[in-house]
Amino acid sequence: MEVMVLGCGVIGLTSAWYLAQAGHDVTVIDRQPRGAEETSFANAGQISYGYSSPWAAPGIPVKAIKWLAQKHAPLKIKPGLSPDLYLWAAKMLANCNQHSYEINKARMLRIANYSRDCLIELRQQQDIQYEARQLGTLQVFRHESQLAAIAKDIKILADSGTLYEELDVAACIAVEPGLAGVKDKIVGGLRLPDDETGDCYMFCQQLTALAQAAGVKFKFDVTVNKLNHSDNKIKSVSTNVGELTADAYVVAMGCYSSALLSPILSPQGLVMPIYPVKGYSLTVPIVDSSQAPVSTVMDETYKVAMTRFDQRIRVAGTAELAGYNLDLTESRKDTIVMVINDLFPNAGDMSKAEFWTGLRPMTPDGTPIIGKTPMANLFTNCGHGTLGWTMACGSARYLADVISGVTPDIDSNDLDIYRYGR
Repeated sequence: MEVMVLGCGVIGLTSAWYLAQAGHDVTVIDRQPRGAEETSFANAGQISYGYSSPWAAPGIPVKAIKWLAQKHAPLKIKPGLSPDLYLWAAKMLANCNQHSYEINKARMLRIANYSRDCLIELRQQQDIQYEARQLGTLQVFRHESQLAAIAKDIKILADSGTLYEELDVAACIAVEPGLAGVKDKIVGGLRLPDDETGDCYMFCQQLTALAQAAGVKFKFDVTVNKLNHSDNKIKSVSTNVGELTADAYVVAMGCYSSALLSPILSPQGLVMPIYPVKGYSLTVPIVDSSQAPVSTVMDETYKVAMTRFDQRIRVAGTAELAGYNLDLTESRKDTIVMVINDLFPNAGDMSKAEFWTGLRPMTPDGTPIIGKTPMANLFTNCGHGTLGWTMACGSARYLADVISGVTPDIDSNDLDIYRYGR
């Protein structure tokens, strides 16, 4: 079957890979000159299986109000935006209760843990190099109240079979020696030993080459404008280079999936509730390896991740609700600079830091939207939020099974658009 994948970030690319492995004739379309030039370009560098959690959690509404008045708050909201934000926020707030949180987190862990197995298998079968490390994530806490609050998360981790370690300050320093000089600033941590790190952009360029060798065709510099349909099927895709056709179509365009799919879904009483959550990152050259992170350290207070590459540190954080604006805001840079200087003050050369921003495609419940749609030959793989690379391989392999008519390896309950109802 000829399958057209719309989007060549890490989600679209892995979708193409697993569809080709399933025997399909695959073509990938993207508006950029190469893959992974947008949200996948300079993300946090985390593959965080155990850290897979919905943002919609008990207590978040109260925290969000407090954050509005804080300089270094993890969430910023730009007022006066479109109604889409308010509709999305209302759906998210409806999920900010313990019952919904447990359902959503368990669902996300289901995808993430499956994705872990898929990536391990891919790495074993292919010579793919992306400065990978398999040394876990350390979530550090600055306040005793944060330690007390993780009990419910730990239960969900245990129920899902996700490995974890509760650490005191000394144990945190044992796994991340660079924290020794700031031990008075933390009270403990939660380590997720199965988590991994690496450069997502490097991963994508390597996988593109492997996919091309496997027969996948790539059409870059092509802008998707519209999906044309009749008789409950997509007939073609309108682009800046004309009409393109296939037997089946996969929408993997991140935040831009909603606008493309709206004319298809709205008459069916469905919505694609994805909103762009702007994130920022710095990439800093290492000057003292002994003072740098060994793997990923997540500062739970400021929601900033510091990830070690071979000779660089990727520092990423901040959630900004500002629509599709991609301006680099210096005030957002201040927060992530403050955190890396506070916990790893002598690790990198901040004068050479590269500043970047991207749009994370967030759903109200945190879970991506993967699978079938009302159109018989139209499928989605989008809405992964901050966990695109974490869930990429598992989401893609699951989708390839759905399209191929094969029973997936994981439970398909509530993963597609229909969980939002008609």
